[in-house]
Amino acid sequence: MNNYQIADHFSMLSKLMDIHGENSFKSKSYSTAAFNIEKLPAEASSMDMPTLASMKGIGESTCKKIAELLSTGRLQVLDELVANTPPGILDMLQIKGLGPKKIAVIWNELGIESLGELEYACNENRLVTLKGFGAKTQESVLQNIVYFKQNIGFYLWAEAEQFANALLNNLKENFPEYQFDLSGAIRRQMETLEYVDLVTNLPAAAITAHFGQIDGATTSAEPELVVSLPGSPKTRFHVAATTDYYTTLWATSCSEDFLAAFADGYQMPVAPDSEDAIFAHNQLPFVPAMLREDAAILRSPTLSATINNLIRPADIRGIIHSHSTWSDGVHTLEEMARAAKDKGYEYLVISDHSQTAVYAEGLKPEKVAAQHQEIDRLNALLAPFKIFKSIESDILGDGSLDYSSQVLATFDMVIASVHSNLKMTQEKAMDRVLTAIRNPYTTVLGHPTGRLLLSRKGYPLDHKLVIDTCAAHNVAIEINAHPKRLDIDWRWVSYAMERGVLLSVNPDAHSIDGYKDTYYGVMVAQKGGLSAARNMSSFSLAELEAHLAVQQLKRG
Repeated sequence: MNNYQIADHFSMLSKLMDIHGENSFKSKSYSTAAFNIEKLPAEASSMDMPTLASMKGIGESTCKKIAELLSTGRLQVLDELVANTPPGILDMLQIKGLGPKKIAVIWNELGIESLGELEYACNENRLVTLKGFGAKTQESVLQNIVYFKQNIGFYLWAEAEQFANALLNNLKENFPEYQFDLSGAIRRQMETLEYVDLVTNLPAAAITAHFGQIDGATTSAEPELVVSLPGSPKTRFHVAATTDYYTTLWATSCSEDFLAAFADGYQMPVAPDSEDAIFAHNQLPFVPAMLREDAAILRSPTLSATINNLIRPADIRGIIHSHSTWSDGVHTLEEMARAAKDKGYEYLVISDHSQTAVYAEGLKPEKVAAQHQEIDRLNALLAPFKIFKSIESDILGDGSLDYSSQVLATFDMVIASVHSNLKMTQEKAMDRVLTAIRNPYTTVLGHPTGRLLLSRKGYPLDHKLVIDTCAAHNVAIEINAHPKRLDIDWRWVSYAMERGVLLSVNPDAHSIDGYKDTYYGVMVAQKGGLSAARNMSSFSLAELEAHLAVQQLKRG
């Protein structure tokens, strides 16, 4: 059990205590514990208990509960609360805009115990009569229920990948004489997925028997054989005859549009012995599964160049967008820098939060100056590795950045991001974002829509106009690599490249461990056809310095 999973248990415990009206001090302490567990410098499972208990915000009592989780996989106090909570109340915790206290009011005063009842109550205008609610809150809850229902049962690609690879290895070890390959959304590197798809020539009866030995596993035909394992995405098996194996693998690894375009203009060879043979038969270069989305790619005159120049994890030369203990990061600036250097990166762009982000201990101007002094000291110590002076500046309500021009001028790079007042009309969102892009100090537009996959849609933008404005003002666009963001959406990468806009795969790391998220950013960037040449975090140190020198000219 990793730290995120442990933290989820404590977060749920805190929320259920609030819903049931239990001790608010204890509830708050568990919420704080969840926050601090996520930020531990190592996995709790690898730490000895005395060390764990001494960590900030943990303590002996919380440490005992972590030990219980690690040894049993369960938390008795949480199990008891869950047993006394209707399942529909647990579902409500997934609805944005509904915190534990509001859910308690809905449950206690209206007797509502399911999402269906809550949706009906919203449509009947019943929530507006409750204290702390209003027409806007009711409408927001209704919209978020619809969004939740559309995405229920889906997983982040990053969550599913580890499970999928472990499953694949397990099957290959147990049935070495048979073939197994991932396909579907997991192979196409879709940002979210409902199933882990797997092609095999192992008979369905053998699959059912194999998983029948696992506690809690169930199988069904939908019409493909589907295996459900507790706490994991459903696995959909596409069972094929050996002669049809690669035809099936190919067909289940393409979007419907791609399949239709191929059927219109190309031919499928009989019993191909590989996917390569299918493309070679039609005098086409091999198209990786992650690019088999848009039908137009088959007609692209630059298809071979796109495939050959596709960005890869090894192309990331430096860490852009990271946070340290100067704001809400886990590790010190020196620890972040040394770790980046040890991992072979050439530079670190430290981008702590700006002053308006009080919740994240954002930097006041005097702290900015002090941090810059530390950066100068570390750069002398760590050369030729370089730390760039940056900030993740909040885009304020009127589109302005979070400091005076005098302070902004002290940064090598400014990443401009929206963090507050996310509920905006498209007109308001566009005015706010475009104003920030036009600011001569803006270097990168951070996580452009503010979305959180499977939980928050993000504010509405006219993506073409945003990209066009970035092109006009020489502003790069972030592909925020956090698995829950992956923002900007990969579907807009090709248009940004067409308009000459730089993208930047950035981990938004709040700890050293967060550097690994660049991998997920690269995976989704590949889907958009991003090349290393058009990715700012693939620049060498000298190339980034030259780029930032040009950026300085914007500032006059």
